[in-house]
Amino acid sequence: MSLPAPRVRSFAAGINSRGLWTLFLRGFTRFLRFATEGIGGTLVSALLFLAVFVFAWSGDSGPVPGVSLPAFVAPGLVAFSLSLNAYGNAAFPLIFDKLEGIIGDMLMAPLTPAELVAGYVLAAAAGGLITGAAVLAAMSLFVALPIADPLLLLAYGLLGSLLFALLGFITGLWAEKWDRYSAVETFLILPLGLLSGTFFAIETLPPLGQQIIQANPVFYLVDGIRGAVIGHSYTSPEWGLAILTALAALFWLIAWRLVVRGYKIRP
Repeated sequence: MSLPAPRVRSFAAGINSRGLWTLFLRGFTRFLRFATEGIGGTLVSALLFLAVFVFAWSGDSGPVPGVSLPAFVAPGLVAFSLSLNAYGNAAFPLIFDKLEGIIGDMLMAPLTPAELVAGYVLAAAAGGLITGAAVLAAMSLFVALPIADPLLLLAYGLLGSLLFALLGFITGLWAEKWDRYSAVETFLILPLGLLSGTFFAIETLPPLGQQIIQANPVFYLVDGIRGAVIGHSYTSPEWGLAILTALAALFWLIAWRLVVRGYKIRP
């Protein structure tokens, strides 16, 4: 009995959905495997930050009238945790795959550059979103967080996770060793998070300081999540969403173009 001749597999709409889903599951399973460190460590750090403000706070209101200081700070910590986790979830696996030579298998798979980027980035963004949700749920046990607009919160969470996952992917392409990954986290990601209005109200700053803070894209993520949670923000939700969407589109284009060129992933 003769075997049927092999057939060329066709992809619906030109997209290798099975390959993309497999790559996504690979990254997401890796995130779940290290969930104790990824989610648990981030959760403990965020709660420690919150505890400092709870113990230091004395009064009935924080920077916003009628809102306590812990309630003002908590949404910013959620945004910070979400973005930092999404960044690491994208950068760490890509650097590991490059150093171990696994990236060659990814390049030989029937995946387009766009699908390769999407597989890494979407898995990292999903991990960041789950981490942010876990931090928000944990903080809700200690601080009254009313969640003024759940849909807006989800929109900002998705965009923030995607934006920093893309930044992590670009970092992973650029980094040839772990010290470069740490350098970007230390000298870019952490300063952007700490100088984003997470711990203070921007109207307390001089005009120049307010302009500098508003030039930080993380400010719009923090401000948007804060507005969605406690109902107070310094900028309009539409403006913040537009800025984050534009940055995510720009980072996607950069990441895609670098993969097309084989930047530091091809000999």
